[in-house]
Amino acid sequence: MNRIAHILSWVLSPILIPTYAVFAALWITPLAMLPADIRWNVVIVTALVTCVLPAFAIMLLYWMKIISDPGLNNRTERLAPYVLTILCYCACAWYLYSIHSPHWMWMFMVAGACTAVVSCIINTWWKISAHAAAMAGFTAMLFRIAADHIAIVPIWPYIAASIFLCGALCTSRMLLDRHTFWQVTAGSANGFLMVYLLTI
Repeated sequence: MNRIAHILSWVLSPILIPTYAVFAALWITPLAMLPADIRWNVVIVTALVTCVLPAFAIMLLYWMKIISDPGLNNRTERLAPYVLTILCYCACAWYLYSIHSPHWMWMFMVAGACTAVVSCIINTWWKISAHAAAMAGFTAMLFRIAADHIAIVPIWPYIAASIFLCGALCTSRMLLDRHTFWQVTAGSANGFLMVYLLTI
């Protein structure tokens, strides 16, 4: 069971969720009409900015012994990675805005940055779940696509799968003793509400 929990925690890592979200947005909304090479370019740039760059920086901090765990399980060592994540989300939001992506798409990244700001502040005294926030934010984006009636495929199976994965991820974080029930609940509420409300 712990092995599955570890796999879920890595596959649904907060630094991977933005790439999954952009990929989904480009394939299940009218944006799917764009040429495939353009869509893949957007996915690759998103991955570089919100995944590769933060991952490299976190490993650099680990090698320099500024943080003791690349998984960032120590609450007191999360400030620098959070700040970097916020900057990366903002950079990706600017990129998506500059290529004239829909408002809700680049605002997803702004909402991600705002979620990270809230998490960073709360983290100064209490360990809130970034994993739960990111996955719930992805789920909120799917709900926004459904609410705005812009899906070109049946959206509810995707939403159901996302809710299931969010629940499985939160359960995994608790099984691994990384978070309590209330910490994953708070993280989920933070991510979902921020994305859903800011992408209106």
